[in-house]
Order: sequence, then structure tokens, then C-alpha cells
Amino acid sequence: MIMHYFFLSDGWQVGRVWEFGGLWNEGVWRRKPYIQKLNVGLVEQGETLWLYQVEETVLMLEVQPDPHQTGVRNIGQVMLRRLMDAEQALMRLTQGENVVRSPSPHPPH
Repeated sequence: MIMHYFFLSDGWQVGRVWEFGGLWNEGVWRRKPYIQKLNVGLVEQGETLWLYQVEETVLMLEVQPDPHQTGVRNIGQVMLRRLMDAEQALMRLTQGENVVRSPSPHPPH
């Protein structure tokens, strides 16, 4: 399976997901989209960005601040339309100010 990647700020979460036919439909697919927060990220300008892995059928993601987290600026949602391949994600990790790891991987979304 080909995977794509994106970075998401600490305190943000994935909302709606789009695939080739439009908004992801769990009834049609019979499952949720594969979205995995990996246990590696980077720090840029004092902000931690976590690396996520997503299946190739996902074209676009809506991300938004987690309303349960304190201290997260509430600017609404953002649409991620350009996902990275593995090489681009590794390049971005090597260019970050500091690479960080979480203690353990997180279960799929």
C-alpha cells in the first residue's frame, strides 16, 4: 500500500477526510480511513509538528484545534491538500530544528 504523509501541530486533530469520490463515506468503504500518528516529529519555531501517515486514497484532510486542549489558538479549521511522499517527509525531518519522539506509537484514527 502506498502511503502519504503530513505534519500536524501538537494540539490539532483530523476532522473530515476526502477521497477521489468526495467526502469519505464509512458506509461505502466499510471502514474509517487509515490515518496514523507516528511517534516522530519535529520542532519548528518552538512548535512541535507530529508526522502522520495516511493511505493514498486520501486526497485532502480538514484539521482543526482540539477543543479539549488548553492553550491552542482557535482559528477554525485548515484544509490540507498537498500530502507528502516518504522522501519529502524524511527531507522535512532532516531540515527541522529538532527531531522529537513520543514514547510510543498511537493507534490508528
